[in-house]
Amino acid sequence: MCDLVARTGRHQQRYEGGCRLLAGCIPFRYKSSDENQKVVEVLMISSQSGPGLLFPKGGWENDETVEEAAKREAIEEAGVRGDLEDFLGSYYFKSKSNQDEFCPEGLCKASVFAMRVNEELELWPEKSTRQRTWLMVPEAIKLCRYPWMKEALEKDFSQRYCIDSAGNKND
Repeated sequence: MCDLVARTGRHQQRYEGGCRLLAGCIPFRYKSSDENQKVVEVLMISSQSGPGLLFPKGGWENDETVEEAAKREAIEEAGVRGDLEDFLGSYYFKSKSNQDEFCPEGLCKASVFAMRVNEELELWPEKSTRQRTWLMVPEAIKLCRYPWMKEALEKDFSQRYCIDSAGNKND
C-alpha cells in the first residue's frame, strides 16, 4: 500500500496576475554509454487526458515553496524522488481544462526545474493512471505533448545537461 496521497482540489493553490501558478520538473539521469561519455535520459509520464507524453507538474500550493511543489509533483505523478539542480525557467501557457473563478482565461505560469533522480518508487499516488518512460532527449522532444514543455526540454534543459559526441556539455 502506498502511504503517499496526491493532493486534490484548488482551494490552496496560488494565483498571481490572473495566472494559476504551477511547479514542475524534468526528471533526468545519466546513463553511461562508455567509460568517457555520459548520456542523459529524461523521465516522461503519460497524460491522463489524451495522447503524448509530459513532465510532472501541477498546482503550487500556499503552504509550500515552489521547489517543494516541484518535488511533490514528481512523487505524485511520476513516482520519483531526486535533487533539484537548476531552475530552467518560467513558461506561460493557456490551459483549456484549468479555467476557474480565479483564472477564467485558463492562463498558467509553470516554474520548471531539472531534477536528478535518485529513487524510483514502486508505488506512488498516480501509478494506476500514469505510465512512466525513460527516453533519450531527441526522442522525448518528438513525443512531448505540449509546446511549452518541448521548449523547456529542447532549449533550457538540453543546453545545460546534454552531452555532445565528444563528451562535452553543450554551452
